[in-house]
Amino acid sequence: MAWRLDHDSNLNALLWDNLEDDGSIGGFGVPLFLSGSDTDSLDICLPGQEETLSDNASWSENAERLLEVDEDMEGDEGDIRDVSLHCLEDFVLSFLTQLVEVFPVAYNEVDAPKPGPKRIKIGLADRRKSYDGNDLPMREISMPQRSKGPSARPFAQVLRTVDLMHEALTSNVPTTKRDIYYKDVGLFGSQSTVDRLVDDLAATFKLSRADLGVRASSKGLICGAGLTMHLHCGDAVHMSDIEPALIPHSEDIERFDVNGELAWVLVVEKEAVFQTLCRLRLATHAALPGKGLVITGKGYPDVATRQLVQTLSTNLPPHVPVLALVDGDAYGIDILSVYKNGSTSMQHENVNLAAARVRWLGLWSSELAALGIQKDALLPITKHDEKKARSMLKRDGLPVRWRKELQHMLFTRRKAEIEVLSAVGSADYAAELRGSGCMRSGGPGSSGTPLLRYLLAKISSACLRADRTDPRLGL
Repeated sequence: MAWRLDHDSNLNALLWDNLEDDGSIGGFGVPLFLSGSDTDSLDICLPGQEETLSDNASWSENAERLLEVDEDMEGDEGDIRDVSLHCLEDFVLSFLTQLVEVFPVAYNEVDAPKPGPKRIKIGLADRRKSYDGNDLPMREISMPQRSKGPSARPFAQVLRTVDLMHEALTSNVPTTKRDIYYKDVGLFGSQSTVDRLVDDLAATFKLSRADLGVRASSKGLICGAGLTMHLHCGDAVHMSDIEPALIPHSEDIERFDVNGELAWVLVVEKEAVFQTLCRLRLATHAALPGKGLVITGKGYPDVATRQLVQTLSTNLPPHVPVLALVDGDAYGIDILSVYKNGSTSMQHENVNLAAARVRWLGLWSSELAALGIQKDALLPITKHDEKKARSMLKRDGLPVRWRKELQHMLFTRRKAEIEVLSAVGSADYAAELRGSGCMRSGGPGSSGTPLLRYLLAKISSACLRADRTDPRLGL
């Protein structure tokens, strides 16, 4: 991306007057390459794009040429990298265009009539608001602001983020949100600023973060049997029923190989519970109708984990249930909702992240009494739990089962965490499961810890019902 300012451009002189040693201009923190021995000409381009500028082209001519290239690319959906580069470049071009219109006012002759004050504006997607279709809600960053705070800093943060994305794409070396933050800690101030800007820009351009050269740090784990992930680098991730593997980025995965013995998938909220299930070798337990996969996103899941669950949900046969084990409280149900329906903050990517087939296996607070767990064994809900529950009850389309469990939690003032199953004595647990309808006499779950017995009974029941249960019920 490059432009040339004509010798009579007022912005030309202004930029030279405000040129810093580090190449930034006027305190904006925009890292641009500048060339020219005096104010007769000034070339502006982002790193790696010096050759884009025509030798004899004016700023406006280069802008028109860039727009023409952009129009030619509208039908080329195969090269996402080029589309992403042009989105970033046009974004900066819009900013520079407004600079041309605003700053010449400061160089007018004293006696010349001065127009009214002008402001520079940048529109970003407002991900806090829900939307349908193409009507993306927008928020605005403007300068100068009427407030007393610095008005150039938000622009510097946005443009620095755009520049680092552009650098990642041109160098073909992906970056992360953490890397972007540490490239300019003083400018960003906090990691949350970078997190918000990266997702805002992706939503604005209607692209994924990966399309913009930003990869999410992986934290999700998987163990089990019946699945092999082949990577583009030639390596393969083979499943183990006892040793968990880190879930790779979706862009690194070339293909999946699914064994015909794969009978179920279980998504677990907590890593501690996941590790316990790996040690118990739940994935290959003889009491289950087949081999399975156990996945955890360690709480609220990262993008790589959500993409894997969504891929399995979309491509596995209907008779293979995709189940979720979360706490029976507001936050557990919210994590379940992120897997199944996607999140509001990344609604622009939900089509590739939401796993519609995920069904809530447990833990249900309403079933604990039948399992012999007394109310005193449950933790009391906090103000945050209550606030979260009431907020979720206001959501449109909340499944009936989820709504009943939230209402039950508010009524009893208690929440059910997965670990509460350890409060059940092993001697009577099998009888309690049979009494609750989770297990038949002589069926799976005749031995083991209460958590293992609970899951053996529930997973077996889910596999039997998989062919005739509509996953859209959200049970």
